[in-house]
Amino acid sequence: MRALILNVDLAGAVPIYQQIRDQIVEAIAHGELVDGSSLPPTRTLAADFGINFHTVNKAYDLLRQEGLIRLNRKTGAVVTAAAGDQGPTAEWTARARTLLAEAVARGIPADDVLQTCRTLLDSFGATQQEDMP
Repeated sequence: MRALILNVDLAGAVPIYQQIRDQIVEAIAHGELVDGSSLPPTRTLAADFGINFHTVNKAYDLLRQEGLIRLNRKTGAVVTAAAGDQGPTAEWTARARTLLAEAVARGIPADDVLQTCRTLLDSFGATQQEDMP
């Protein structure tokens, strides 16, 4: 497996911990990180970016709360791939609702929103997984 490459915009509007969390989620969705993959130690990742290790801790804790990683003193942060039979959680649905409301507020046509969703899901290989028997 290749090394995980994260890009963080230290001056960006999105908080750094959120950028780290989001990029790890995308790496899991793309299959770059699979069940059992180890994540870099918080202090190492923080040193690489020149940020406080608590920022990385916050990203990892969000991922832990979402059930995407487990944290252990001996093994560190390890990806725990979610089971495919789980439906959307209430928190995920609330976040999706907000994004969809933003699209409506901006006047984006529903067909464009749906096409964007399909394109993004396809980029993660989600439709191939659904179509398999």
